[in-house]
Order: sequence, then structure tokens, then C-alpha cells
Amino acid sequence: MKSRKLTVTLFILYLLILSWVILLKTGFSFAFLDTGRSINLIPFGAMNIRNGAPNYGEVIYNALLFVPFGIFMCMLKRKNSFASLIMPVVLTSLSFEVIQYIFAIGASDITDFIANTSGGIAGIGVFFIFHKLCKENVYTVMNIIALVLVIGLALFYGMVMFFNR
Repeated sequence: MKSRKLTVTLFILYLLILSWVILLKTGFSFAFLDTGRSINLIPFGAMNIRNGAPNYGEVIYNALLFVPFGIFMCMLKRKNSFASLIMPVVLTSLSFEVIQYIFAIGASDITDFIANTSGGIAGIGVFFIFHKLCKENVYTVMNIIALVLVIGLALFYGMVMFFNR
């Protein structure tokens, strides 16, 4: 039971960090955000070009941001079907894109939606690999990894904010 409480707490912290990164772009105010409203419905159509080639850095970054989401879904929705694990990932990613469009706090982009969802699916895959390796200890192992990552992220963003005041 203590393990589940830790998982829920870490998931809430992760969601707060995820929201801060996606919606506030790691800032503290909506005032500093681009107030233009845009939407891109062409997958990989609005990619940044660097040195004449598409820059996939943002796509990879978005996917990596959602890997923990897939892992947390597996930890919180034990013994559920793949569809019930991926649906919260899809709905959360879609919600972020819709919120960005409604409040004009970033570009709504189908590429971001695809990357986020792919990251969540990858997280589900990571969990299943760890489950095969760790068996029933997987929840303890994943909580330890999540705790270290959340603390690491908090320290990293704390340092970024401190040095960029």
C-alpha cells in the first residue's frame, strides 16, 4: 500500500512538471509566452530546419517527456489491457494540445501529439521489459527510478531557474 501511495505522489509531481514544461515552457507566467494561436494538422509539416535538414530534437524531446506517463499508467492500472493503458496517454496529450490552442499559449501540433503518444507507448514497453526482468519487484524498482528522476528534474530546473533569473 505504501508503494502505491508513493507511485500516486510521484505521478502527481510528474504531471505538475509535465504541465509546467508543456504549457508554461518552464517559465512562471503566461505573459512571456507567444500569444499567437496556431494549429498544424500536417504530421512533421512544421519542423524546424537546421543546416538544410529537419531537426527532430523537439520530436524526440516530446516523446521522452511522455515515457514516464506510460510507465506510471502501468504502475497505477495494474493488470489492465493495452487500450486502457494507452487511452490516458492519448487523452492527456490531446488535452495539452487543445489547451495550448484555446489559450493561445503555444502551437497546437499533430506532430507533438504523435510524439507524446509514441513516448507513452514506449513507456509501456519499458515497463513490460522491467517487469520481465524484475518480476514482482518491478513496482519498487520503478518507484525508486521515478523518485530519483523527479528529484533530478526538480534540481535541474531549479538550477536552470536560479542561473537564468
